[in-house]
Amino acid sequence: MATNAFSPLGLTVSFTAAAVVPTSAQAVSTAATTRPAYEYRVVNAGTEVVLLGVGVDDTAAKAAAASIAAGAVPILPGAVEILGFPAGSYFTGKTASGTSVVYVTPGVGL
Repeated sequence: MATNAFSPLGLTVSFTAAAVVPTSAQAVSTAATTRPAYEYRVVNAGTEVVLLGVGVDDTAAKAAAASIAAGAVPILPGAVEILGFPAGSYFTGKTASGTSVVYVTPGVGL
């Protein structure tokens, strides 16, 4: 089985993770609805660890970002991750202090 490089299938969205969880950003795929993007390239361009919250709407994403126990995924400073989530997910993040800009691109591949 071949592994393909990551290919974007939608516009990149961003948010600034902070100690007070910001409004989430929805990463929308431009792929055909028969095969929407379920993979996302997540880039933490800042210097803070970000607890990434993902959900079906803003409220769910914010709740997930509250802690690892609530479902947050830790993203280290400078990290570039390819992660799988449902199509059309909302993303936000929390830091211990300070801020970090996070970019999310829907797509396919690793």
